[in-house]
Formats: sequence, structure tokens, C-alpha cells
Amino acid sequence: MFIHTSIRTSNIDRSIEFYTNFLGLKLIDRKEIPQNNAEIAFLRDPKAQGSILELTFYRNQKDFIQPKYEKRLFDHLAFKVKNMKKIIKLLKAANITITDEPFKLGSEGTLIAFIEDPDGTLIELIEKN
Repeated sequence: MFIHTSIRTSNIDRSIEFYTNFLGLKLIDRKEIPQNNAEIAFLRDPKAQGSILELTFYRNQKDFIQPKYEKRLFDHLAFKVKNMKKIIKLLKAANITITDEPFKLGSEGTLIAFIEDPDGTLIELIEKN
């Protein structure tokens, strides 16, 4: 059984704020992990229908550089959104990086866009009709 996905963050408070304020996730747990000098936070959609996102902050991590797009091993997270136009407007107002403006997959297809979280993790936004 698939349980969750974990991504690293350089600032756990900033990441929690991003994922709760812009993508509607709810913080369900947050704790210290003294064995590796880290802190983790678990977030999930309020209806508990989707997968759980774990944010991991390692205090001893000195470098936090996201590789260029072509060199990344982890591709992206995906979130379903109700109103693409509205969320893109909010993200732009907050100076969030929009890497790909909304576009349709085919003439009648799903509307998608790509953004980056505060640490450069790529996120796909999906609006289905």
C-alpha cells in the first residue's frame, strides 16, 4: 500500500504555509526527529481523499539546490484544482513561479499548468471539466 510522498524543504514553516494557503492542504501532524536532527510535517487534503505529503527539514543540510529541469530525478507532484484561472491569479500575486501557463492536453483535454513550490519542487495543477 502506498502511504505518502516526502519532499525536502529548506524552511518547513514556509512550505507548510505554501501548501496550506495555496493548495488547500491541512497540516495533520508535525514532529521532531532527534535521531537525524530533522523535523517532519504531514499534510493532506481536508477530506482525506488524496495522498499524504510529508515535508522533511534536515537542520544539518547545508546545500539546498534544485537541479536544472533536465537533471532532476523527481519530476513533480500533482494537485487537482477547481478554478485554474483563480489559482493562477493568486499565485502570480504572491510571486510564485509559474513554469508553464495553463494549457489543454489536446483540443478537448484537461487544463493543466506547472508551478514551483518555494524550494523549486515542480507541481502540476489539473483542472478537469
